[in-house]
Amino acid sequence: MTEKLTRVLYVEDEPDIQMVARLALESLGGYTVEVCSSGDEALQRAPQFIPQLILLDVMMPGMDGPATLKVLRTMPQFAATPVVFMTAKVQANEIASYRQMGALGVIPKPFDPMTLAEQVQQIWERADG
Repeated sequence: MTEKLTRVLYVEDEPDIQMVARLALESLGGYTVEVCSSGDEALQRAPQFIPQLILLDVMMPGMDGPATLKVLRTMPQFAATPVVFMTAKVQANEIASYRQMGALGVIPKPFDPMTLAEQVQQIWERADG
């Protein structure tokens, strides 16, 4: 039985994209979304929020998505938390390298707000299956 996904940590440095994604995930997906604007912020807030899934922008100033994932994986409570990268870089070799880093999936940007929650749900179900 798949645990229902309810808590999503979303890490994205662009306020406009944050707003659209939060709206899509909360309104259409019914998720509780914690938005962080940087990798550092995600590392500080994740332990209190305890996300079931982390959506991580790849390109961010300072600590990028892959670097953030690396640090999250050193924290015992996030060693196995599913992570999905969101990026405009979706060449096959790039996707392969994200998967090698431990990402469960990759959602291409720009994403469609109408299907974002559905994409997240499908990746979640794959993880559990």
